[in-house]
Amino acid sequence: MAKAKSAFVCTECGAEYRKWQGQCSSCQEWNTLSEVHLASARPGGGTAPGRSGYTGDLSREVIDLGNVDLSEVPRMSSTFAEFDRVLGGGLVPGSAVLLGGNPGAGKSTLLLQTACKLAQQRRILYVTGEESLSQVAMRAHRLQLPTNGLKMLAETSVETILAVSEREKPEILVIDSIQTMHLEDISSAPGGVAQVRESAAALTRFAKKTNTVLLLVGHVTKDGSLAGPKVLEHMIDASLLLEGGADSRFRTLRGQKNRFGAVNELGVFAMLEQGLKEVKNPSAIFLSRQEEQAPGSLVMVVWEGTRPILVEVQALVDESALGNPRRVAVGVDQNRLAMLLAVLNRHGGLFTGDQDVFLNVVGGVKVLETSADLAVLLAVVSSLQNRALPKELVVFGEVGLSGEIRPVPSGQERIAEAAKHGFLRAIVPRANAPKQAPRGMEVIAVDKLSDALDAL
Repeated sequence: MAKAKSAFVCTECGAEYRKWQGQCSSCQEWNTLSEVHLASARPGGGTAPGRSGYTGDLSREVIDLGNVDLSEVPRMSSTFAEFDRVLGGGLVPGSAVLLGGNPGAGKSTLLLQTACKLAQQRRILYVTGEESLSQVAMRAHRLQLPTNGLKMLAETSVETILAVSEREKPEILVIDSIQTMHLEDISSAPGGVAQVRESAAALTRFAKKTNTVLLLVGHVTKDGSLAGPKVLEHMIDASLLLEGGADSRFRTLRGQKNRFGAVNELGVFAMLEQGLKEVKNPSAIFLSRQEEQAPGSLVMVVWEGTRPILVEVQALVDESALGNPRRVAVGVDQNRLAMLLAVLNRHGGLFTGDQDVFLNVVGGVKVLETSADLAVLLAVVSSLQNRALPKELVVFGEVGLSGEIRPVPSGQERIAEAAKHGFLRAIVPRANAPKQAPRGMEVIAVDKLSDALDAL
């Protein structure tokens, strides 16, 4: 018999070695290498390609790219319009979707609601590795979900899950969570780099072969990134992140990778007693403002995926009692805030070097685009001067290092969204100014930061 091949894999970083050694050369950790038995690459006994020739399977047909069938793959709705939006239109048969998030964000709740509703007309297998079947049933009863028709399995062995799936032939397979799954051939503990990688690879191969939708729940590390090897994000087709703290009613579902749709889509949910409920008009919930306008508060228009969203940004500028003033930003990049304050000093004539600056985006939204630059600076100026801005004012625009106001994508749609919510004035980059402003709305086009300050 041929000797079984094996390799030694680091459980911390996933690096592979041909023989055991005490320290991993990649991550410098000690005693983290574990032996992994490798399956034979050619069970049929074929010879590897080389000088001696190749005697394996030659029946594979090479096809021209222009002859590939372009008929669109039918999608399945998840019963949540916001979930479908982030997925790019729905669940694609044969795809692998990884859903990550902090503990308590609602990952299992979202997938359980989706599975219970879809189980009324489709075959679904829900595999739980973290909870017992009674715990899942209690949660489904508390959320008042239909439980008839949903096939459940409490198992952590990937071999057993694949055998049951071959028998049940589900259209959708839910794994909660991938960090609890393990393969018998790998000696490391569940949750390790080698176990997560090989378990996900085996489940993904099954999904591709049987045209099954695979939904994986993934844990995140303390810095917010998905736990496990980085290759896990390369194997799956879509990587989604459910954000939102335990003290917030709202959850945002953001796409980080999607082979079947846009990667920057955003879905908004509200956590209620009956579980997650989608929010169809996110701008309304992020604009729950007070009757009396306070200094440092301003509304901006950000673009998330295919729609504009109105959010409120708040700034607080106070005299610092320390030699090194603080710069605290929640919802925006802190380094970008420091850069914008330098632009304000150089091209706006307002010095904040001896002031503490605190910035917050209301509702827990994380703004990733640069269209919030102008709104951030004007909110800082409002707090610094202790003068409230008009309540009917909305602002967007990117600020350059030389003080110029640069245009942003989809400017016309942003202005239309603001007008729809009753805003009467808008300060926008000149290149985004429409030829004809919406009825009842005044659009002020600016080229430089000094023009925006004068417009106030």
